[in-house]
Formats: sequence, C-alpha cells, structure tokens
Amino acid sequence: MSTPEVVSERPASSYEIEIGGMTCSSCAMRIEKKLNKLEGVEASVNYATEKARVSAPEGFDPSLLIAEVEKTGYTATLPKPKAAEPQPGDEDEPVDHELVALRQRLIGSIVLSVPVILMAMIPALQFTYWQWLSLALASPVIVWAAWPFHRAAWMNLRHGAATMDTLVSVGTGSAFIWSLFALFFGTAGVPGMTHPFELSIAPSDGAANIYLEVAAGVTMFILAGRYFEKRSKRQAGAALRALLELGAKDVAVMRGGAEVRIPIDELAVGDEFVVRPGEKIATDGVIVSGMSAIDASMLTGESVPVEAGPGDAVTGATVNASGRLVIRATRVGSDTQLAQMAKLVEDAQSGKAEVQRLADRVSGIFVPVAIGIAVVALGAWLGAGFPVASAFTAAVAVLIIACPCALGLATPTALLVGTGRGAQMGILIKGPEVLESTRKVNTIVLDKTGTVTSGRMTLVDAVAAPGTDRGQLLRLAGAIEDASEHPIAQAIAKGATEELDLLLPPVEDFRSIEGKGVTGVVDGHAVLVGRQSLLDDWSVAVDDELQRRKAAAEEQGKTAVLVAWDGEIRGLLVVADTVKPTSAQAIRQFRELGLTPILLTGDNETVAKRIAAEVGIDEVIAEVLPSDKADVISRLQSEGKVVAMVGDGVNDAAALAQADLGLAMGTGTDAAIQASDITLVRGDLRSAADAIRLARRTLGTIKGNLFWAFAYNVAAIPLAAFGLLNPMLAGAAMAFSSVFVVGNSLRLRSFKSRAVDPQTSAAARA
Repeated sequence: MSTPEVVSERPASSYEIEIGGMTCSSCAMRIEKKLNKLEGVEASVNYATEKARVSAPEGFDPSLLIAEVEKTGYTATLPKPKAAEPQPGDEDEPVDHELVALRQRLIGSIVLSVPVILMAMIPALQFTYWQWLSLALASPVIVWAAWPFHRAAWMNLRHGAATMDTLVSVGTGSAFIWSLFALFFGTAGVPGMTHPFELSIAPSDGAANIYLEVAAGVTMFILAGRYFEKRSKRQAGAALRALLELGAKDVAVMRGGAEVRIPIDELAVGDEFVVRPGEKIATDGVIVSGMSAIDASMLTGESVPVEAGPGDAVTGATVNASGRLVIRATRVGSDTQLAQMAKLVEDAQSGKAEVQRLADRVSGIFVPVAIGIAVVALGAWLGAGFPVASAFTAAVAVLIIACPCALGLATPTALLVGTGRGAQMGILIKGPEVLESTRKVNTIVLDKTGTVTSGRMTLVDAVAAPGTDRGQLLRLAGAIEDASEHPIAQAIAKGATEELDLLLPPVEDFRSIEGKGVTGVVDGHAVLVGRQSLLDDWSVAVDDELQRRKAAAEEQGKTAVLVAWDGEIRGLLVVADTVKPTSAQAIRQFRELGLTPILLTGDNETVAKRIAAEVGIDEVIAEVLPSDKADVISRLQSEGKVVAMVGDGVNDAAALAQADLGLAMGTGTDAAIQASDITLVRGDLRSAADAIRLARRTLGTIKGNLFWAFAYNVAAIPLAAFGLLNPMLAGAAMAFSSVFVVGNSLRLRSFKSRAVDPQTSAAARA
C-alpha cells in the first residue's frame, strides 16, 4: 500500500482511515479500542461515516494503523489523494461493491425464502416431498446469503463479544443443522411428512421437525434491514457534493485588458474577473468596478438581495442579479467561504454520535443468556441420565426458539410502514437512528427565511399619495419595474399584475440607475421608481405622510420604494418577505410536543423580533453569520439542550448536520436536504411537527415490537429447556409473534397529519 502522497497532504500526526465491513456500532467500538492500544495513538471511529480519525506521534507509520484494523477483521484504506478523487459532476462515481453484494444476497434470499415460508405455514402446500424442496431452496439462503452474519459472528466469538449477528448466526445455524439431522437421521425426511397443528405440549425427540423456514426467513428480513441502512449511509457525502456543485466551473479573467475564460482551478488570488448579470460569482473577492444587487439566497437562504459596489466584499457561489461587475479574487480553493462551509458539514457529520441499535443492545445480553441456557440444559439432561439424543434435542430446541424470527420483522416492518406513511405525507425519514433523536429533542431552532417566512420578496402594501389612484400607481410602477431584472422590481411587477389582473403597458426609454432605481416613459408619463436619492436627483419632494410611512416600513425590516411621475410624488410601494400563513399554527404544535422554539437568522434583530412576535416565538438569535449557525447549535447543546434544527439554505447545512435532529424543507437546497435527518417535501412548517410526531410513534412501535419479539422467545425457552417443546406449538407461537409484530406496525398507517388549514379548522369549529 502506497501512502506518501496522502501523508504529504495531511498533517503528519493526523490521519483519516476509511473502514469497511462494520455491521453495527459495536464493531466501531472494537476497532477504536484496538487502535487506542497502540502507543501514542488516539482514535475515534464513526460507524455512520465508516471512517476513523487518528492522531499519532510525528513520523508514525500509517500502515501500522491499517494492519491493526485488518487484524481485527475489517478492511481499512487511507483516502485517495485529492487529484484522484471523483469531482462533483463526474458521471462515473465509484461503485460500492459491499452495497452491490448486499443487494444480490437480498434478492436471492427473497426469491428462495418466500416459497419455503409459504410451504411451512400452509399445510395445503405440503406435497409429498415438500421438505426436500424446502431444503434445496433454503440451503443457499442459510449458507450464502447469511454468510456476512456467520463471518461477523465468528469475529465476535474471537473477541469475546455477542451482537445481533451472533444471534442470527447461532439461531439460523442451529435451525439448519437440526433440520439436516431430522431429514437425514430422523423421520422428517419420509415421504408425505407434514407439520400438522397440535396444541398439546409433550416431550419429543424433535426428529420429525424441520425449521428451514425460520432460518431462511430471519436471514431475508435481517438482510433487508441491512441493505436499506447501508444504502442510506452511502449518501453521507452527498451534502458535500451538493455544496461544491454550487460553485462556478469556469471564470472570465481580465488578462491584458481582454477577457480570457479559464477553469476555476486556475484562478489565483489577485486575479480580476468579470461577472455578468445572472452569472455566479466564481470565488470570494472585492468589487473593483460596477454596481449590482447580489442574490445570496442559494448560499445564505436570505431572500433580500444585497446592493454592492466598488470596495464591497462578495462571496463565491452567490449570483450577480443585475449589473456587470469586475471583482478581484481574495480567496480561492479551500480558503473560500463555500469550501469552509463544506468542511463544517463534514465535521458536524463525522462528530455526530451514532445511536446503537436497540436490537444490538438487547441481543448483547440475550444471546449469551440463551447460549448459556442451552449449555446448562444439555448438561442437566446428561447429568440426569437421559439419552444423548434427548439432551441434544433440548439444547438445540433452546437455540431454535431463541432465533429471532419476530425480531427480524420488528424494526424493518415498523420502519417500512412508518416511513411509507411519512412519504405519503411528504415526510422522508432517512433511517432508524433518526427516530431515537426525536424522542429526546426538547428545543427546536428555526431558520427564518424560507422556513418561517416564504423566502420570496412580495409586494405587501401600496400607499397612494393624495389625489393619486391606487390602481394607476400599481399600473405605472409595475410596468416600469417589469422591465428590470432586479428581484425587488420583479416582486413589484408580479404583485401589480396579480392585483390588477391585467397586462402591464409597454415601457419606453427605460433606464436603470445603479444603486438608485429605474426611469422610463409609460403611457406618456415620465415615471421614476426607486430610492429617495433618485427622486432628489430629479428634484421631486416627498410629503411628510409618505416619509412617515416609509420610515415605519423600514423599521420593520421591509423595503420601501418611492414612485413619482410627471415631476410629482405619487406613492409608496412596500416589499417584504412574508410570514407563511401556517407558521403560527406550527409553533403552537411544537409547544404541544414539549419543544421550545428559537428563531435563528442572519437578518437584523428588528426584523427577526417582528417575525418572531407574529408567529409566537419568544427567543430570537439574530445577525448570525452563515458559518456561525453550527456554532450556535453547539452552544445550545453544551447548555444541555437536545436540539432539532429546521432550515432550507446551504448556510443551514452545517447546522442541520450538527443538530441532534436535522429537518430540511424540500423546497430548499440539495445541500440542506442531504445534511438533514428528515426531509419535509412540502414548504409547510407544520409538517415538521408531523414529522416529529410520526418519528416518535414509529420509535414507540419498534420498541413495542422488540419487546414482544423477545417476550415470546423468553417465554418459550423454559419449555424448550425442559424438553416440552412441541414444534408445531412453538411454530404457531413464532408465527403469531410475527403476525403480532406486523399488525402492530400496520397501525402506523392510521397516523394522521395535524397540518389542517387554519381557515378550514376555524370553519369546522364554528
């Protein structure tokens, strides 16, 4: 293995290792313990990202780390050099061979196991030699498809540990071996053998009973759960790819007075580059010439464009909304704000502790106990002078009844039904570890723009001066603004068109004055729309009442635009980001769930407090830089709060990953969605409350399933140990436990949303 290139790109004392073959969080703990035993090494292994972060003494040979992991029974590699890594947009992404193999095993086990289960459960399908067909179909499932479980169980045994893999391997292996014994050396292989239902309990040598459906069925269900878990984990790096995709791919650089287009990788600090209207700004820099409105909504989530001119700093990946700009690059590559935000997302994801699966926690105790009881039963029967066959039957019966048939269904069926119901409601839950987070959450942090508010500029008021018709004000102002590409202008034009319900007249002699507004001729009137400075240039006075209304609007964080024509002031148009009509109801639902809402925004405090008061939020954290949102979440967590975060912008991605539970609006950016735990397809904040309720109920169902799945096994183990295991009664009990678990999970289909329209709800109450 060659490592010099990698070592040269990272600090000599720090390494990141990619680990393969982990099946549960106990695997991560085992590897971490092994690495930490090396002298001077401090390691942290993350099961979710399948990576280990290692600090080692200067000059430490990283191949020793690889060797130690491989000795533990897992694969390990150092990441490829950056030049060799797939770039965003590459069509050929590396194939996950582990995922492909898991999918093949799952498909094979489904095709082969279903007939075996049906024949065992339906006596009418038990034709003359059905047991031998069951053996032929079940054998590849138990030997080949279940091989990852057997391998993991062997690794666990070598290290004195027991996990879900041990339980599955021991149970399926025992069922298979005893079935082989019964078929070849007992009476189960005789032609015409059937499994009739008998409700009596009597000692039996078990030689007429096979358990192939148990072994094949458990393998199939556990494989399904593992496959879907692995597939969701594979998307862990998608947030980073989505972030990097936002950046420009090439740039027009000024060289010798001419524009030369070069790849973004060749841009250097100090280069001056040109950005035309509608183009992305290639990297962080300072404006040298030109004025424009900068649309940062894709990066920051804030809807209001920022006016910028010479000397103003701009951020890469934001969009030039209007004028031509010449910008001098100040930061490139990994130093840019976009790259730093990507690093924040990576750090937050890597640092999030993975919740150990409930089945693993219980099986860690249940498996050794079950094996211990089997050994004790074997010894007791032999010590009491019974035949070896009877003693062996009792011991194997304990292992068979301990096989987690219902346990294989407990988590997958609840997840399938719960997530399926969520998908119908526009709630996408990414995995079982997400559910446990929802139970503990007590604080919910809400991004303002696009989450609590609509995230779009909207015309909210039109104030006509005395003697001016409101319709005429909207018609002329809307017409001239319709000729501008500025986002505020487009909001005015759209608002005017919707209110008047007619086509706006054409504009002549249109001019855009950078940083001030627009002028033009409409229906023979010389119209001015813009800031106070534009009207001052044309010597148009603004009366005291409009000045007061303008000041009041600006105090509330709204944008006020003055309108004049034919040399006189005619009115005032107010544009703002409006609160979603359902946000207040959503806040009430959060409080009913025991959550404390907090509004988090980069806007000024006045605007934030106005929005918060409107929807019923008491605590506001305002004027937060995009890169600091994750720090705010960390601070709240350090205060003992368990934090959920709802957002939609790229600037929210790191905070969503840092939060104990991240919920992304599906109307937001891909980076925010990929960094979150739950995606809300609709832009309705009430769906966040529904998501938490559904996740909590699904978790409760899983816990109930696990309890009953083990309860049936625990109740039957004493019967097996005393030799009273009637196979048909045990089979019926196992079947009933599976039916119970499935039925309990299907109750999630009745889950209903509380996202009722306020007007409809009010009418219903009336």
